[in-house]
Amino acid sequence: MANSGIEWIDITFNFCVRLLYDIGNLLGITYEEINVWLFVFIWPIASLVLFAEIIRLRLKISFMNNSRGN
Repeated sequence: MANSGIEWIDITFNFCVRLLYDIGNLLGITYEEINVWLFVFIWPIASLVLFAEIIRLRLKISFMNNSRGN
């Protein structure tokens, strides 16, 4: 599968591809379909949720710091 010439990258890539094939077989979908679900839907949604959480926590810290100062 992988042929980057960097062994640890090739091992990691091959492991991930095999994992996606196994999950696809478990769910009854193809490798391509699971790739679309993962990288077009799940990853962007997770990134947005994490970004919103960072903003929420920064606002909370800011509010707590302002409350202490008064």
